[in-house]
Amino acid sequence: MITYNADGTAMPKIRKTDTTAWIKRVAAAHNRRVGEVGYLFVDDEKILEMNRQYLGHDYYTDVITFDYSEGNRLNGDIVISLDTVRSNASQYGRPYDEELHRVIIHGILHLCGINDKGPGEREQMEQAENAALEMLAGGAM
Repeated sequence: MITYNADGTAMPKIRKTDTTAWIKRVAAAHNRRVGEVGYLFVDDEKILEMNRQYLGHDYYTDVITFDYSEGNRLNGDIVISLDTVRSNASQYGRPYDEELHRVIIHGILHLCGINDKGPGEREQMEQAENAALEMLAGGAM
């Protein structure tokens, strides 16, 4: 089950049913099943507060993933700052909806075991994100 909630910001205009089906297809492509995944959309100040409180990081970010997965079953909480998604879309010259879906799937890819901090990992993450976005062509955007 995938849930979508907002705290301190408006819920983004995503087609939840289509987005959920897409997330499940991406997970299946990585030999995973979706268990309990909760999305929380927030503003920059809330994600900064959570980054400080839970990770000890004193900076803004677009997404934080809390992984509770067991085996091939994905369980976790994914917190997304819509403010940072908006500014990143502008900075990278991408449509807002594309950047939002990139960040939505970025959290799932972390739950699938793909990292982006070590040598060569960022490129692997970008490839996985791009492949997932291609799978979205069914119309969730």
